[in-house]
Amino acid sequence: MWEYTEKVRDHYLNPRNTGEITNADGVGEIGNISCGDALRLTFKLDEEKKIADIKFKTFGCGSAIASASVLTEMCMGKHIDDAKKITNQDIADALGGLPREKMHCSVMGQEALQAAITYYESGGKKRLPEVKDGNVVCVCFNITDLEIEKAVSENSLKTLEDVTNFTKAGGACGHCHEKIRTVIDNVLQPKTNSERKPARLTTLQKIDLIRKVLEQDVRPILARDGGDCEFEDIDGNDVYIRFKGSCSACAFSSMTLVSVVEKNLKEKVSDQLMVKLAGK
Repeated sequence: MWEYTEKVRDHYLNPRNTGEITNADGVGEIGNISCGDALRLTFKLDEEKKIADIKFKTFGCGSAIASASVLTEMCMGKHIDDAKKITNQDIADALGGLPREKMHCSVMGQEALQAAITYYESGGKKRLPEVKDGNVVCVCFNITDLEIEKAVSENSLKTLEDVTNFTKAGGACGHCHEKIRTVIDNVLQPKTNSERKPARLTTLQKIDLIRKVLEQDVRPILARDGGDCEFEDIDGNDVYIRFKGSCSACAFSSMTLVSVVEKNLKEKVSDQLMVKLAGK
C-alpha cells in the first residue's frame, strides 16, 4: 500500500479550483480516458500577464487530483514566464512528495500546464498534435520514444520501473519493455570514442595540443632509454618531429615513431595524424 502525505490527502479530499474557465486564454489537455488518466487545464491572465484564474478537470486517481489541485495553487498569481518554469518535481515537492509509482501524475500536471501555455502563446491556434513526434513505443498508453527520452533525461531515470512510474509506459501488456530499456540505454550510455565526431581544431590549436602530448606523454617514455624528441612542423595532417639523444641513432627509431609517438598523437589529438621524421 502506498504512503501518502497529509497534503496529498487534503488536495484529494478538498480539491481546489475545479471546473473550467469559459473564454480561457490558455487551454491544455493531456491524457485519454481510455488510457486511464486525463487532465484539462484552463487559465485566464490579467493585464500584466499573471494568472488571475485557473481551473482543472481530471479523470484519474487521487494522486492525479491532488497534483492538479496543488498545481493550480502554485500557478495562481504567477506571471506566465514564471509558470513556465514549474516542473513535475516542483509539483511533487509541493505535495510533500509522491510515491514513486505515482510520479506520472505530477508529469501529467506539468504537461497540461505547458500545453495550456503553448495554446495561449499561439493565440489559441496550437494544441497538442493528434499524431505525436517520435515513434510510439508503448501502444497501450500511446507513449513515444521522445517522451521517454525526455522523462529519463529530466528526472535521472535509470530503470524500466522508473519510466513506468513517470510515464506509465510499459505498465500494461509489457510487450514494449525491451524497447523501453533500449531507449534508456541510448540516453544513459555515453558514446564510445569511435562514435564521437572528432573536434575541429585550428592549426594553432592542433600544434599546441601536439606539443602538450609530446611533453606529457611521449618524452617521458623516450627519456627512459636516454632518448628525446621535439616538434618540428605540421603540414595538414602530417606531423614532423626530430629525434634527439639515443633515439637519433637508434636502429628501432622507425618503430618508436609509430608505436610511441604516432600512437599517442592519434589517440589524444586526432586519428588523422601521420607522424614523420623531419628531414626525411
